[in-house]
Amino acid sequence: MRRTRQAKEAVAQVLAILHDYLGLLHGLVSIIAAPQPRMLRVVAIHTSSRLVAKAAEEVRYRRGEGVMGHVLEHSESVMLERVSLAPRFLDRLALYDPESPFIAVPIKGPEDDTIGVLAAQPDGRKDVSLPERAHFLEIVANLLSQTVHLMAKLAGSRCTTSERDEPRGNVRTQHGIENMMIGSTPSMRRVFEQIRQVARWDSTVLVLGESGTGKELIASAIHCNSPRARCPLVRLNCSSLPETLLESELFGHEKGAFTGAVKQRKGRFEQADGGTLFLDEIGEISPTFQAKLLRVLQEGEFERVGGNQTVRVNVRIVAATNRDLESEVKKGNFREDLYYRLNVMPIQAPPLRERLADIPELARFLLDKLSAQQERSLDITDCAIEVLKKHHWPGNVRELENCLERSSIMSENGVITRNVLSLAGLDDGGSPSLADDGTLDDRERLIAALEQAGWVKAKAARLLGMTPRQVAYRIQTLNICMQKI
Repeated sequence: MRRTRQAKEAVAQVLAILHDYLGLLHGLVSIIAAPQPRMLRVVAIHTSSRLVAKAAEEVRYRRGEGVMGHVLEHSESVMLERVSLAPRFLDRLALYDPESPFIAVPIKGPEDDTIGVLAAQPDGRKDVSLPERAHFLEIVANLLSQTVHLMAKLAGSRCTTSERDEPRGNVRTQHGIENMMIGSTPSMRRVFEQIRQVARWDSTVLVLGESGTGKELIASAIHCNSPRARCPLVRLNCSSLPETLLESELFGHEKGAFTGAVKQRKGRFEQADGGTLFLDEIGEISPTFQAKLLRVLQEGEFERVGGNQTVRVNVRIVAATNRDLESEVKKGNFREDLYYRLNVMPIQAPPLRERLADIPELARFLLDKLSAQQERSLDITDCAIEVLKKHHWPGNVRELENCLERSSIMSENGVITRNVLSLAGLDDGGSPSLADDGTLDDRERLIAALEQAGWVKAKAARLLGMTPRQVAYRIQTLNICMQKI
């Protein structure tokens, strides 16, 4: 612990010097997460905000995800002329100026493998070229390499001890919020913070939100980060069963309670004893069943169908609905006392159209899942990402996932382009015009030309009425990742 603290203090001092004297602001160092070699975690950041510093401890970047993940995967420095021009940039801490440049460089280990990333935002007011600053940061990264290697080594040994001695802590590491849910917009950060706050207690949680917004994922995150994580998480969709079967499903039944009940059966409440019961679409249950459910929530006891023996359980309830329960109470469709019993800690799952900035990160996360299922590499172009960001997404994340799966099937080579999205049924509002008519910014027009030219610079130059040298320069200054299609 002492050596780790000393190493972090040394890194923090370097970041402070970069910030205060050299115009390299908000320096950040991340290293490979010990149990997950394909993920970066932030270990040091220079900021005056304690809230940002604390939030940084929870930040993770998967290999290939965002600018930091790109540096880890390709072991190459990245220079951005302007943060706002880079769709891959993930400002999870809301710390960096979108109109200023940004640099991230790899930190190499003793075997020349990338073990971390050093990043900072150059002060745009200082008259120093971006390549010069990037070269300077690479020198600093080399000087920090031994210290960062020590931190990674100590973190690895600490992880091994934790896995052996603290099994519950290991469960929480594997099922951390950042590993289960994707998003860095303010609305999602608010959801993450609510999950962290409520997970420690046994209070009933009501998750509100449209269909497809990830309400079940929120329930899973609450359970897996709670003291009940080692006990069962039992799920039930209340809208999928009629009232008679719903009662048996939740409370269980005795042998002979009805035709077909050939033996005693425990219900979902008993199955979840000691753990968490997730009741999805709670707004769909009938008024009669609402009264029965209210008793269980108040007393923690019930009788199985066809029985008279009282069963007591210790269950944490997480309910979810896409209905406005407050309006349903006013209309008399939902019991007021049950509503207040459920609405102890409400969490609102934001619709995808209100967090479009999360789409690049979400899309690549979902493509990683599809890559594993299809056993091939999948990628998506920046132009295709821009098309996704312009869609309204009435079906939210579920619709996005279905769209990407269709598109991956339509793509022969595994690269999802604007044209592939169109073939998959997503209206992109028309293909982009390559003429400089002011409707597209320089970056999007250049990407569209490159895609149309099969990523051949000379062909793209002819389409744009430019020289190949001009195209090459813009590719570098606009930080466009060249790819083969």
